[in-house]
Amino acid sequence: MSSYSEGQTHQLMNALEAKDFTPAEITLLGQYPQLIDIKALLHGLAQIVVTKHIVDLDANPFVPDGWKVEEHIRGGKLEFDPTKISLYLSERKKDGRWIIGHDLRKELQGQPVFNANLLDWYLKNPQFIPEEWKGKYTYFWGTIYRSSYGDLCVRYLYWDGQQWNWNYYYLGSYFNDGNPAAVCK
Repeated sequence: MSSYSEGQTHQLMNALEAKDFTPAEITLLGQYPQLIDIKALLHGLAQIVVTKHIVDLDANPFVPDGWKVEEHIRGGKLEFDPTKISLYLSERKKDGRWIIGHDLRKELQGQPVFNANLLDWYLKNPQFIPEEWKGKYTYFWGTIYRSSYGDLCVRYLYWDGQQWNWNYYYLGSYFNDGNPAAVCK
């Protein structure tokens, strides 16, 4: 039995909810092995240092065996900020409609699409992948590959039910409303 009052617990939960803590983050907080550090912070004996995560969008992308990079739009050094990343969905794909990948690629020209380096960074740092991306195939159109079969393709990020993973889709195929592009806001 807890020595905290119901009012104290309620006040804490309201404060966490007001700061947009998710249920998963509340679970992580409860499981945090250095919880004593938070107590030290409250008493002025510690301070928070925010870690900056830099994604090198200028680096050469990962290239699967037998593939070649057809196009790689470099994007500089990105200081990761989840509020700067959104999902773009073509008007031509909404309401269950489909669009051929080659046409979608033309439509995305000039859009601030992210390249596959961000996809690979996400795979190394899955804690930063938004929960709402589950159930979608998020494409990184800033890198276009030529597969070992000679076809153009683009890689995407997806949740396989247990972990985040990547796959690819040919530009000659149809894309639907479950296939958004990762773009910079």
